[in-house]
Amino acid sequence: MRSGAVFQMEVSHREPVRIRGYEFGNERGSRACAIVGSMRGNEVQQTFICARIVALLANLEHEGMINADKSVLVIPCVNPFSLNVQQRFWPVDRADVNRSFPGDALGGTTERIAAAVLRVAQTYEYGIQLCSFNQQGDFLPHVRISYQGPISDQSVALAQDFGLPYVVTRIPSSFDKATLNYVWQQSGTHAFSLYSKATDRIDKGSAEVVTDAVLRFLAASDIMPPSAVKAVSPVLATSVLREDELVDLRTKRSAGFLITTVRVGDHVRRGQKLAQVLDAFDTHVLETLQSPVDGRVFFMRTDSLVQQHMVVLRIVPDATGD
Repeated sequence: MRSGAVFQMEVSHREPVRIRGYEFGNERGSRACAIVGSMRGNEVQQTFICARIVALLANLEHEGMINADKSVLVIPCVNPFSLNVQQRFWPVDRADVNRSFPGDALGGTTERIAAAVLRVAQTYEYGIQLCSFNQQGDFLPHVRISYQGPISDQSVALAQDFGLPYVVTRIPSSFDKATLNYVWQQSGTHAFSLYSKATDRIDKGSAEVVTDAVLRFLAASDIMPPSAVKAVSPVLATSVLREDELVDLRTKRSAGFLITTVRVGDHVRRGQKLAQVLDAFDTHVLETLQSPVDGRVFFMRTDSLVQQHMVVLRIVPDATGD
């Protein structure tokens, strides 16, 4: 294992901002896969998963299990300053690193960070990013790809090697075009965004699921032998779906306490009561949310308070996901 700074910047009255990368395998070999962890200061789970991958790859390399002609780069945390002060975005100007790509080496801080990360990461054939969503909630672990044409079609096929239950594709909006996943694909890298069950807390069960998925992908990509993968989670049949096939369950005119009666991954029936919104001052029921379809809970909001017209759950319809 070799480690060094991918990016370093001096700041006033603090230690330098330093983004550290860990390289495994042959440094002169084919640049096979770059794995990028947290970009936001609340992405504790994503940093934890990458740290576990660093430890596992170090052991595998010591045992001679990394292909001698391949190299793997892991960057556990792109935004250590925000993580350190527990702020989701860059504390100075509230900028989002994952909305700063492709970056600018002479621009603002987050643009310089994005440019430095991309300069290294785009030289790899495969790119894996551990992501969080902009809504507070739990997901079923899955792979997400911003659709951009032929390279994305190839990536969708490759994504099934992770062994996760779903590969979700989406047509990128203008908002998505400044993300690492989108820009990575433009540079010719097969880019995969992996979503775990949690963000600002460690969920060891789903961390193991995603860690196993990354190692399975590395083995399927001939970066390590299949015998190197000592998985603790099962390989699952993968369904490919478009994001617009997910069914959103929203609050209507009610705001208040959110009480849910299901968990992520539960199978639900049309008409089943899934959540209630309670008045914030006397807890009487303002609204009961029922499933509009038979399907599986893909996403569930974990906020205790909800507002009007807010997505509370997302469901994979049986006809699509099963």
